[in-house]
Amino acid sequence: MWMRHAIVLVGLLGSSYGAGAQDFRIEDVGSALSSDVAQLKPGVIAFSDQAGSIAAGETELIHFEDWARTRPNEKKFLSLFPGYVEPPDESATTKADTAGSGGKPDSKSDAKADTAPAVLKLDMYVAQARFALDRPPAEVELLRYVTLPFLERIDPAIKHKVIAATDVLPLTDPHGLGNDNPERKWCTGRAALICIESTYKLEGKIPIGILLANKLRDSGKKISDHIDFQSELSALAMADVDQAGLRELTALDAPVLGALEQNLFYVNQIMKFGKFLAVFQADPADPKKTVVTAFMALAIEAGVLEKKKEFENVPVLRNLVPAQVLMGKSSFNSGESISAGLPKYARNEIRTIAGILAHDTAAK
Repeated sequence: MWMRHAIVLVGLLGSSYGAGAQDFRIEDVGSALSSDVAQLKPGVIAFSDQAGSIAAGETELIHFEDWARTRPNEKKFLSLFPGYVEPPDESATTKADTAGSGGKPDSKSDAKADTAPAVLKLDMYVAQARFALDRPPAEVELLRYVTLPFLERIDPAIKHKVIAATDVLPLTDPHGLGNDNPERKWCTGRAALICIESTYKLEGKIPIGILLANKLRDSGKKISDHIDFQSELSALAMADVDQAGLRELTALDAPVLGALEQNLFYVNQIMKFGKFLAVFQADPADPKKTVVTAFMALAIEAGVLEKKKEFENVPVLRNLVPAQVLMGKSSFNSGESISAGLPKYARNEIRTIAGILAHDTAAK
């Protein structure tokens, strides 16, 4: 189980620069949402990913329950759907069912399971960014980005294909459990939407570590050296968004002209869900500019971050500790994409998307 979750990071859109994208520079700040819009510099992205409540000793993570309590509006918009809760933990339930005296029924345990089912604990990585486009809101055409070529421009290392809503996996296995949207079926119900199936082959030394780990394992499912995931990418028009809620989310009191949203509702390893959301608003001080506030939220199974002992006795895998790999603090991290770790990956993805948007602005 440990390596099934250990090395894999998530793919939301991607992170390598598309051809012709203009360079942007990341400027780490205490809070991107507190950045004065009037002070945004051309070609600069105000970025922050420091959590207010620490999870697993990593400053970039926050426990899901703390996130929901302290940032309810953020949780509302950056979860898969507003009412999302930590899902049942089927592995814990199975262990509880088989535990006890010779596998005999335990009425007390059964009663406890009925009243307090095991929950899969999640930790959140949430990145916030803000930048300005030299284009008035009326000229921002979000529909042009709801395409497969847009995704392919962002990261050629991630291979995408468009699928039909009927090809969406049934979310009944441990990876998908709890991710069904009660408001609508995934990949349906929105006018501007594409459904995507994607694969990312891990880079650098990570595949070598996986190969070695597979050889060292006595039994069980072999570890995959790639990530498979399904998602939907959509554009929301001005009339379709919660104006008041998104203004509160971005901490910018200006009309919301629309949003780009990608919901990652199924991934085969480590992640429970992910979301990318870019909110486009009028610049309060300059009618010729548009302010973009972008978010990346990734839900990681908390148990992944606690795995360590399996690596400590194997020198070559000592730096493959999941928490270190996820946070980009391992010698196994490499490149600019998913294998680089969440903090670098998030910065690169948002920087890339900003570059594409700016390039399209300059081309007009």
